[in-house]
Amino acid sequence: MTKGLVIFDCDGVLVDSEILSARVMREMAAGEGYVLSAERALAFIRGRKVAEWVGQLEVLLGRALPAGFVPEFRDRCAELFTAELRPVPQVRQVLEGLAQPFCTASSAPREKILSTLGLTGLLPHFRGRVYSAYEVGAWKPDPGLFLHAAADLGVLPEHCTVVEDSVVGVRAGVAAGMPVFGYAPPRNGTAAELAAEGAVTFGSMRELPSLLEERAAAMPSARALR
Repeated sequence: MTKGLVIFDCDGVLVDSEILSARVMREMAAGEGYVLSAERALAFIRGRKVAEWVGQLEVLLGRALPAGFVPEFRDRCAELFTAELRPVPQVRQVLEGLAQPFCTASSAPREKILSTLGLTGLLPHFRGRVYSAYEVGAWKPDPGLFLHAAADLGVLPEHCTVVEDSVVGVRAGVAAGMPVFGYAPPRNGTAAELAAEGAVTFGSMRELPSLLEERAAAMPSARALR
């Protein structure tokens, strides 16, 4: 028997990295002649792999970006993360008090996930339970990453709960048959769109423990896959 599995996205849910990545992306896009507001830059990259939003940016520019654009983006983000990255407010307390087993499943490369969790002091909570879309070959909104994490940890999909902050992440969770809690702090302005995709939204990590407790209480007796 298991109490179920909580699957956390990483960027924007565990670590407050997306706002920093969006800053770098906005500066680099402006250098190429495409100007975005801070809000649009954040929405442009949220929940997406780099190749996807880079491809869209090239369409908007009407030309290919320089060959070094992506490596420079990653290098500048890494430098900024080292200087400024912090955990999402209150998420450390959530993890320390969580009764259910949990993991993280992200569209980012494994090395980035490990780096950001390490920089914020959250990595010890996730050792052996880090899943990257690059290793599975399935990026959100494809449900494959979440289904892989559940199978690897021996939990049925219907006994999992996903915590996400992006539309593509919510879609992946719903497609996997997993209830989704959508983290939508007021600064993101995403509560309505996440709810429209099927998520139960919340605006502060302080709210998450009670939501997870209610979910666990309502869950039928869970059987492990192995």
